[in-house]
Amino acid sequence: MTEDPRMSSGAGGTPAAPVDPGGSIGPGTAESPTAPVGFVGLGNMGAPIAKRLLAWPGGLVVCDVRPEATEPFVAEGATAATTGAEVARTARLISVTVLDDAQVREVVDGPDGILRTAAPGTVVAVHSTISDSTAVELAATCAEHGVHLVDAPVSGGAPGAESGELAVMVGGPREVYEACKPAFTLWAGMPVHAGEVGAGTRMKLARNLLHFISFTAAAEASRLAEAAGIDITKLGRVVRHTDAITGGAGAIMLRDTTAPVAPDDFWHGVFTHVRGLGEKDLTLALGLAGRLGVELPLGTLALRDLGAGLGVGPGEISLAARERAESLGEAAGFGAPTHDEAPIVDDEETHR
Repeated sequence: MTEDPRMSSGAGGTPAAPVDPGGSIGPGTAESPTAPVGFVGLGNMGAPIAKRLLAWPGGLVVCDVRPEATEPFVAEGATAATTGAEVARTARLISVTVLDDAQVREVVDGPDGILRTAAPGTVVAVHSTISDSTAVELAATCAEHGVHLVDAPVSGGAPGAESGELAVMVGGPREVYEACKPAFTLWAGMPVHAGEVGAGTRMKLARNLLHFISFTAAAEASRLAEAAGIDITKLGRVVRHTDAITGGAGAIMLRDTTAPVAPDDFWHGVFTHVRGLGEKDLTLALGLAGRLGVELPLGTLALRDLGAGLGVGPGEISLAARERAESLGEAAGFGAPTHDEAPIVDDEETHR
């Protein structure tokens, strides 16, 4: 017997009900009207997302632990609910935007949670950033009830939520993602199918790893600039301006693998050039830091690992620094180069 392509398996292989039975999640038809969407959690991120869902043709059901948070939505035509179970009585796609894993568990599977009343085929989309293992576990629990759960964390912050330009990274079966997409596109400028349940969260965690490491790097750069007598507010303006032009760190995230780049690959020349520029500038920055007595641990690691991270291996500058560190017994990393050790280069590219 041929398997219904609309059937999907929850985590652990438990069969779930058909996605979007009767077309109730999608735009719908006269014969199959669109069901309301539900939204639980109307905080700084949830409220602006939910506001855009007021345009959903089937209507909107909202829920928050603070009754006053639902009032502006009711004034615009939404229906207020007091529990996840009440939301699930009518909604067939329910977004959850609460604080953490514990709150998500309570909303989904608590005594008054969504699973108490959700009809088979209902989709629960968790936009909170939670553990990927929590997402997989809850998806398996939902599948036992014929309900689909996708982890769908967002990126773009409050400005992205206000402008409707968030990225949403969805982990779950492709057909469930496609069923959710019409609603998601009302508030997200970039919906992405990340893969299986848990993949959305894993993508978000990788994205935020870059985000917060870059914050730490920005603080390190500011310390160097401040020690050198630079106005760091002006430095911040320069960084924001040039990142808007170059794309920042995301500009190098164009390959589909982190494996080493083959010498005949198009990217080998590109990343070798980037490595040369980076190693030269990092060495100059570390030399300045050494003269000023400023420690740059991330800068030191970046010089050591830049070439390997780009997939083209270390360049002459970082190899020389590594040899110097080894000769000095600096097992923890490269020592900051002195002024005399800083490379003499003909800097042909000053605008990057």
